[in-house]
Amino acid sequence: MTRGGISIIDYGMANLRSVQKAFEQVGHAAQIISRPEQIDAAEKIVLPGVGAFADAVVTLREKELAGPILRHIERGKPFLGICLGLQMLFDTGYEDGIHQGLGLFRGSCMRFDVDQTMALKVPHMGWNQLDVQRRAPIFRDFPAGGCVYFVHSYHVVPMEESIIATTTDYGRPFVSSIWRDNVMATQFHPEKSQKVGLGILSNFAAM
Repeated sequence: MTRGGISIIDYGMANLRSVQKAFEQVGHAAQIISRPEQIDAAEKIVLPGVGAFADAVVTLREKELAGPILRHIERGKPFLGICLGLQMLFDTGYEDGIHQGLGLFRGSCMRFDVDQTMALKVPHMGWNQLDVQRRAPIFRDFPAGGCVYFVHSYHVVPMEESIIATTTDYGRPFVSSIWRDNVMATQFHPEKSQKVGLGILSNFAAM
């Protein structure tokens, strides 16, 4: 593996090719990996995901990928989580019961309640604006009022406000990305967010 390379983790719950292709569009090769030793050897990892919180966390543990992911983060190497890859970093998910996440951050992953209280559709799907609270490295040169693409029914509620990088309004503000040190994670899909999203992936690749 070449130093500085990007590795996308395949645990069976993501459209890996769309993420890989997006990195290729900005001039960075990204390989798909699926084994613990590959994560341990990786320089930069991307954890994407779509689907249910519980299924995803169980799969990561069954495939013995959770430990290497956390080790990668502890070693200070760049990490990018996308959608479910953000949600699983927290303590608890409340989709179809109560489920333990990876526990990197204190907080929970909750379902939107706007469909009952504000008559908005869940899942939240489509383009929406990011309000930058802290300019994480991936948001370098991010345009004021820039919009990105979302598809999700759940959102994270961090106990530590200091990790919030952006918020987005859907009936009420919710956390749309986080940042702490080498860890960045987005609720939205950069790979589906056209020019703005490609800029975010390019910034991650340049770290």
